[in-house]
Amino acid sequence: MTYDFSNFKKRTKEIDEHLKKEFAGIRTGRAAPAILDGVLVESYGAKLSIKELGSVTVEDAWTLKISPWDATQAKNIEKAITAANLGLSVSAGDGGVRVFFPELTAERRGAILKVAKEKLEQAKVSLRQERDHIWKDIQDKEKAGGMGEDEKFRLKNELQKETDTANKNFDEQFAKKEKEILN
Repeated sequence: MTYDFSNFKKRTKEIDEHLKKEFAGIRTGRAAPAILDGVLVESYGAKLSIKELGSVTVEDAWTLKISPWDATQAKNIEKAITAANLGLSVSAGDGGVRVFFPELTAERRGAILKVAKEKLEQAKVSLRQERDHIWKDIQDKEKAGGMGEDEKFRLKNELQKETDTANKNFDEQFAKKEKEILN
């Protein structure tokens, strides 16, 4: 009997995508529009993302420019970014809103790296929980007589290989982000 690991693989991919999104939102000192993805602006009686209110472009390595579709929303966007406490400088002007990324200090880089490590650990914990769920399912099938003990342990090894591959991928993503943060 073979076990269907497709749910585990699908869930692993979801965890991987979530980790990529989390890492994209971590500031590295360079202007990256992804850092603004989590910022919601109070506008027209609702909370909207910045992308829904205007276009975000990278002006240079340290500056983003937000051009709101409705110029009256510039102050609201400025307020929302300031309130998000991302460690960025913001100024609203005629052409829209400019977001400045200050140079990172060694202390700030250490704090950002710590946040990245926490995100990595959260992804690994989620993966372990998923692995444990699948392992319990395999054990239940063995107890019900659906497979032998040898098959159960072969599946356990296969499950562990999948888990190790995913963890290696997570570690590679972290190493890339760590290099970004420290440079």
